[in-house]
Amino acid sequence: MMDENEMAQGGSVPPQVQGDVEGGASHARKAADDFKSAASAVADEYRGRAEEAWNDARFRVRGFQEDSEQYVRENPTKAVFSALGIGFVLGLIFRR
Repeated sequence: MMDENEMAQGGSVPPQVQGDVEGGASHARKAADDFKSAASAVADEYRGRAEEAWNDARFRVRGFQEDSEQYVRENPTKAVFSALGIGFVLGLIFRR
């Protein structure tokens, strides 16, 4: 082994240490790749869930919109008076 003075003066790194460093670096790279693939799998799973929730919400809103339009066409007077009543109540609430 080289003493500290020889290493401080620019001595070379022993081959065993160099091999340990390279082995550690390759181990770190493999761990990073494993983590990346696991994170990608989890992200894909959550992306799929989010798309399902989004499509379900869109379907429900579209159905509510169609039902509302049908109700207004069948009962225009009730719809107008309901809208006026809701607007009046909201006006009273926001006035304060």
